[in-house]
Amino acid sequence: MKKKIWDLYAPIYEKAMRADAHIYEFMYGRIPQVIRGKEVLEIATGPGLLAKHVAPAAKRMVATDYSDGMIREAMKGERPANLTFEVADATALPYADNSFDAVLIANALHVMPQPEKALSEIDRVLRPGGVLIAPNFVEHKGGFISRVWSGILKIAGIRFEHQWSGQEYLHWLEAHGWRVTFSRQMAARISIMYAECERGEEGAHEKP
Repeated sequence: MKKKIWDLYAPIYEKAMRADAHIYEFMYGRIPQVIRGKEVLEIATGPGLLAKHVAPAAKRMVATDYSDGMIREAMKGERPANLTFEVADATALPYADNSFDAVLIANALHVMPQPEKALSEIDRVLRPGGVLIAPNFVEHKGGFISRVWSGILKIAGIRFEHQWSGQEYLHWLEAHGWRVTFSRQMAARISIMYAECERGEEGAHEKP
């Protein structure tokens, strides 16, 4: 998907997500428990809502997006002192191997033509024993509201490259070397499957 689309969408993204506020309340409560005291990377931060809510629990948090427009929106207003925003491509992260204890990527893998490249980069920058937190939209055509909202996003130029069911998404993560340690599917305009993962014994890249 072209960066220009996300740059144009950036100023209204936060407003578009307000209808699913209850989903984010769950993540605002859950994620700080997982990242407490850790060095954290967020990929596809958008306007930075999730990062600003959970960063106080972390030791340090770097929140990234490949859209300059999204990062400009994220940098508006107040933010925790331990949180920085940077432009970065999820498939070619500008960070050294073993740089972070946790990586967060929310609602982004389904719009990437080759999301496995992002998983490979996540694996590379995570330290041994690190955790991947990867909530993602699923069941895009699961109900009337989901179909309508998916159609609206498509008209806006936001294309879903992958349309997993909840279980298909978890299986996809596992097929690419991740062991799902916690998951919960949550109803929204488009359902979200919240997933926490560790590297599996097979499939993830070997680390020195």
